Amino acid sequence: MQAADKPSIGVLLTNLGTPDSPSPRDVRRYLKQFLWDPRVVELARPVWWLVLNLVILTTRPRRSARAYAKVWTEEGSPLLVISRRQHAALQQALDSRLRAPVRVALAMCYGKPSIATGLAELREAGVRRVLVLPLYPQYSATSSAAIFDAVTQELRHWRAVPELRFINDYYDQPAYITALADSVRAFQAEHGVPDKLLMSFHGIPQEYADKGDPYPCQCELTAELLAKQLGLEQVQWQYSYQSRLGPKDWLKPYTDQTLEMLGKQGVKNIQVVCPGFSADCLETLEEIAMENRDVFLEGGGAEYRYIPCLNDQPAHIDFMAQLVEQHLQGWLA
Repeated sequence: MQAADKPSIGVLLTNLGTPDSPSPRDVRRYLKQFLWDPRVVELARPVWWLVLNLVILTTRPRRSARAYAKVWTEEGSPLLVISRRQHAALQQALDSRLRAPVRVALAMCYGKPSIATGLAELREAGVRRVLVLPLYPQYSATSSAAIFDAVTQELRHWRAVPELRFINDYYDQPAYITALADSVRAFQAEHGVPDKLLMSFHGIPQEYADKGDPYPCQCELTAELLAKQLGLEQVQWQYSYQSRLGPKDWLKPYTDQTLEMLGKQGVKNIQVVCPGFSADCLETLEEIAMENRDVFLEGGGAEYRYIPCLNDQPAHIDFMAQLVEQHLQGWLA
């Protein structure tokens, strides 16, 4: 690469992260990093240290490791495998789409490859301007802001800090909604139209929303826009929130309770899509596709299907490239 062709612009493509393996030891290490983040759990640190280390990390790693083992592939963690494919596809899309060279690096907020590793890769490539793209369609302090914290914490140690831009969310972007709708249509063309489409989003504690986190409003708008583009009547769809942890109230309605209720109400055929996840992971492949399937069938349902995330579908990658180009305006000149 000639000096004139070296990228001065970098894109840090980020997601939540994953353990190195489905072993209890690796899962414990990952959970300790994840759950210690004050963006994720806002309890006073001394109290939370006791609860985390003396209660949660003594029992949950073994249970979570069994869940990870159900979805682990020969290539590794589904989230990391898919993220790598997204990374490669986005780099290819930007190479063909943009005049100026742009380097894409992959990083995870927790686990590997770390935020520090991703930023170091960009610095070694000569990047002086960095666009951070968290693959969270809806903004939350527990997710998007946690990545912002990790990026700025790492940059505190740099002598020469790059120019920085950060994409907060893309929950209502037309191309994103269209990609979701087309994915649902393609799935239903093969598997039929259900009695009801359930849109399940990852939950957060209700008190976080009460303090001003915009996450639930953005989730509900994504659901409404998707339902509208699919032409669904109100009785044909519903949204819910999954993956709650601990005794406190989380965003409602809860996905598992909703599925149980729908089964008891006589809904026989249901499909579930997760518009808040950009890549399939433990929460979609084990919690939604397996665990909640059992909840619905045991509640009286007859047919349950999970619609995969957009992952590295061409429409999803094309949307990411559009989003990056939009946020690079002024830097590409």
